Amino acid sequence: MTNRTPLPHRTRGPGALVTGGSRGLGLFVARQLAERGCIVTIAARDADELERAAAQLREATGSSVRTVVCDVRDRAAVGALVREVHERDGLDLVIANAGVIQVAPVEDVGAAEFGDAMDTMFYGALHTSLEALPYLKKTRGRLGLIGSVGGLLGVPHLLPYSCAKAAIAALAEGLHAEMAASGVSVTAVHPGLMRTGSHRQAEFGGNVDAEFGWFSTVAGAPPLSMDAERAARRIVDAVIQRRARLVLTAPAKAAQLAHGMAPGLTTRLSGVAARLLPSASGPGPLRQGAEAGEPLNPIARLVRAWGSARNDHVVPQANQQEPGPRTSS
Repeated sequence: MTNRTPLPHRTRGPGALVTGGSRGLGLFVARQLAERGCIVTIAARDADELERAAAQLREATGSSVRTVVCDVRDRAAVGALVREVHERDGLDLVIANAGVIQVAPVEDVGAAEFGDAMDTMFYGALHTSLEALPYLKKTRGRLGLIGSVGGLLGVPHLLPYSCAKAAIAALAEGLHAEMAASGVSVTAVHPGLMRTGSHRQAEFGGNVDAEFGWFSTVAGAPPLSMDAERAARRIVDAVIQRRARLVLTAPAKAAQLAHGMAPGLTTRLSGVAARLLPSASGPGPLRQGAEAGEPLNPIARLVRAWGSARNDHVVPQANQQEPGPRTSS
């Protein structure tokens, strides 16, 4: 295992808050923080799921892990959450991770889906930032905002997600610049695909089974995606080290570079890729990945099984077994 960047030593562990911490990347990040001696609070919308996650973390790390039910779309609720963590444990490090993933052609989603993505991801990150910054200024703390490579370039069939993550990217960079004089660091994190089980919690529209088939296959393919435990370790290292920006996975770095150097060509290539994706079938209700059928393509099944097997050792996968509120990136 690679060396972890430690947090400053204190009589009590630093107080850390992770939104969207009940599953997926947020749960892996919470485990990393607990293993480094933080007093961790995880927040999400589902109380039962939070308690299952906390029990896993306590058993795996031997640390005290607290839970708070919170909908990050509600700024008042986020304010109460942040105040509670500050008064109880102190607030030294915050990771804004809550998110939703909607996979469908743009013709098969409406303004409501774009609004849902913006409310949960962008406004969730904004509310968390605005409420946490006054306390982080007192501790010269650290703030990490989880964006995505999908926010650095438009991704076909993921447009609500890409738009919200692009807004987070701008927010993180602007806050990093404005907060520098106060001693608060803001880290923009842009992961590529990670093997977190997100395909089961994502929502799919149009030809649901076909959309689920391509997305789950790509998300689980080790050449294209990253082990979630390793990703969480690097994210926590970057936030502790006060880095301004972190882009994860080689394909994500390559996509970012290509888009920066030749945005027109990259967009045209995205158009070619879009033609290979399932066709639109008209607006309709979105369905969660856990409800979709398995892909018929045996190669897709093999790739997915391979990716799952590589993460079997990781404790947080247990929370991926059943559907619940959409709080994972």
